Amino acid sequence: MMNDVSDAVVHRSVKRCIAALAGCAFAALALSAHAADAVLTVVVAGHTDTYTLESLQNHAEATTITIPRDVSYRREMTYRAVPAAALLRGLPPDATVRFTASDGFAATLPGAPLLAGGEGARAYLAIEPPDAPWPPLRATDTATAGPFYLVWVRPERGRIVPEEWPYKVARMEQVASLPKRFPAIAPASTVAPDSGVNRGFSVFLRNCIVCHTINLGGDGTIGPDLNVPYNITEYLRADALRRLIRDPQSQRVWPASRMPAFDASILSDRDYNDLLAYLRHMTNRKVSVPVPK
Repeated sequence: MMNDVSDAVVHRSVKRCIAALAGCAFAALALSAHAADAVLTVVVAGHTDTYTLESLQNHAEATTITIPRDVSYRREMTYRAVPAAALLRGLPPDATVRFTASDGFAATLPGAPLLAGGEGARAYLAIEPPDAPWPPLRATDTATAGPFYLVWVRPERGRIVPEEWPYKVARMEQVASLPKRFPAIAPASTVAPDSGVNRGFSVFLRNCIVCHTINLGGDGTIGPDLNVPYNITEYLRADALRRLIRDPQSQRVWPASRMPAFDASILSDRDYNDLLAYLRHMTNRKVSVPVPK
């Protein structure tokens, strides 16, 4: 009787293992099929190029790079990648490029760092191989940073912040700067250019507007608007807001949350104080919220 019970338990365990392995294999195959069908659209100076994953893997300037400390994976990663400059030929250095991800993330980056070569920070578009998917970004799902991911070699030499590493990139497009496209996000014209408010505006553009809008302006669709109908400084105490920015999970436990922690290595105390000055300034510059019909 005991042996029969033990055999049954072992049999069930083996079946579970086989089912789990089959599930993992199916997920990997599904991911590979999805990656193999991936398309990247690049728009520069009104000209549109479309790249498949295969064409990028075989690009004349494709190379292998190693990132000692990848921002998204937090460990060393090796990629097949194409220099961003090779995909953005014809882009003026003073232009800006919007990277739109398939998950709603949108980062608008200055053109000069993307075009730079030499021994400074250098941007590459990493390409996920369909037959060897990258690791999942989180333990709770199978999503990776692929199929296309903007990565940086020597990012510390260009003060590249984590929000300037967009992944799941679907489109790279030359666009006007954010303040030109969304004038309502800018501080009042009477504010001194070297003031904390304007410095905070720059901090906001680099770190926050990729996910959030302000005064309904911006490309990101992941997070809420930070000024209408109420500014975030109006409904969060100063200490709670600081903790939220420094360590989001310490303020609200939400498994689906994607807001990263902005510690002092990313956002200095001065940057944080300037950002707060900008946000408080915007409380008096609210736009009207459209009434749903």
